[in-house]
Amino acid sequence: MTTRLLTFSNLYPNASQPGLGLFVEMRLMQLVHGRDYEARVVSPVPWFPVKSERFGKYGVFASVPKAATRSGIEITHPRYLHLPKVGMHTAPALMAGAGIRSARQLARTGFKSDLVDAHYFYPDGVAAARVARRLDVPLMITARGSDINLITQYSRPLRLMREAAAQCAAIVAVSSALANRMDDLGFDGAKIHVIRNGVDLDYFRLDSRDEARRSMGLTGRVLLSVGNLIELKGHHLTIEAVSRMPETTLLIAGSGPLRPDLEKQVRTLGLVDRVHLLGQKSRDDLRCLYAAADMLVLASSREGLANVLLESIASGLAVVATNVGGNGEVVSDPRAGVLTSERSVQALSDSIEHIFTNGPSREETREFAQKFGWSDACHKLHDLIQRIVTN
Repeated sequence: MTTRLLTFSNLYPNASQPGLGLFVEMRLMQLVHGRDYEARVVSPVPWFPVKSERFGKYGVFASVPKAATRSGIEITHPRYLHLPKVGMHTAPALMAGAGIRSARQLARTGFKSDLVDAHYFYPDGVAAARVARRLDVPLMITARGSDINLITQYSRPLRLMREAAAQCAAIVAVSSALANRMDDLGFDGAKIHVIRNGVDLDYFRLDSRDEARRSMGLTGRVLLSVGNLIELKGHHLTIEAVSRMPETTLLIAGSGPLRPDLEKQVRTLGLVDRVHLLGQKSRDDLRCLYAAADMLVLASSREGLANVLLESIASGLAVVATNVGGNGEVVSDPRAGVLTSERSVQALSDSIEHIFTNGPSREETREFAQKFGWSDACHKLHDLIQRIVTN
């Protein structure tokens, strides 16, 4: 029997934001491949009237197509009103209204979902709970990191998340650390299932380091840091660590509000020739960066399960990571790299030098990564979904 799955998340790639939520798309694609699923995606986008780069992210929102098809899956991008300053509190209801309209339109065309599959607990999961109630179908929400580790510090969002969690037929946590945090917050532990993200082992692989370095003009020791330019990712700590390491280059892939501050730090430390802020990079670009670097550095203060760790080790690139969230569930063997003793410049420096001196070979890291393919994760997810829809 065909299972009709409605995936609900504003974290889904589109023509204007091709790097957005690739982990959500990849999980859905891997889940439905070779199985009897019919899937649709509803990915709400904040409304804005003008398509122009001068309006920053809002201009990008305006350019997102109303509907698209990616990898054979139909996607709709309904608009909802996002109100500055109060958006955190109004987003769930406004996003839900857009989602309900899209779901009804899908029903009119013959698609009546068996399950609402939401990603990110707030505001998406809370909005999806309203959509699922209106459709009278079960709900599954996947918690991914900052939704649980950060947003739950606000009382009203936490209350709404608890209500959505109570409605869920199942809750997916991408790491045991995230599951434990939800349990501490009073979510029903019996509903929580740890199903980690996977990585595409065919796409992220051992590519030629020499070729990758030649294409980018790189020599010497090369470090890579990937993530949004926000404080919790710790790029400022990695930059300072590199200031202590002569003949070491740092490549930073990502965009975000701290770019001017990081550029100033690079200038102040005299690292303009050795630290390069590359901006947001495509999946293909990241694969080349993984091939070119000697190691990945992830200096986060919080994480769910960082996809960049999985992609890195699948590419044979050992990592230095802070011991937070689900990082230890990936960096659980010397072949993957090391966890720092603390989140500090000194600890990062010591760990980086340890990898340079005693680190694993690229082949050893790649061998360890084989356990993180999508097959096991999607098998568990499929079994969970079938239990929900057949009850």
